[in-house]
Amino acid sequence: MKKELAIFTGIFLLLAIGMHFKEWTSHPIDHIMALPDAGAYGLGPFHPLIFTFVIYFILLVIRGIVKLFER
Repeated sequence: MKKELAIFTGIFLLLAIGMHFKEWTSHPIDHIMALPDAGAYGLGPFHPLIFTFVIYFILLVIRGIVKLFER
């Protein structure tokens, strides 16, 4: 469980910093405070978690397929 949480957190940080690098380096607190007003594809403030879950699920399926063929 700890491993999966670390993977999820790593994906979250990679996506957050990768997509909003300029905002994270210039004004991170203002960027976090503006999250309730976010309108990313109509998902609002939950868009970081939704995007992270989608990428995590895709990677989980790929890991499952690889594990299936390793046997």
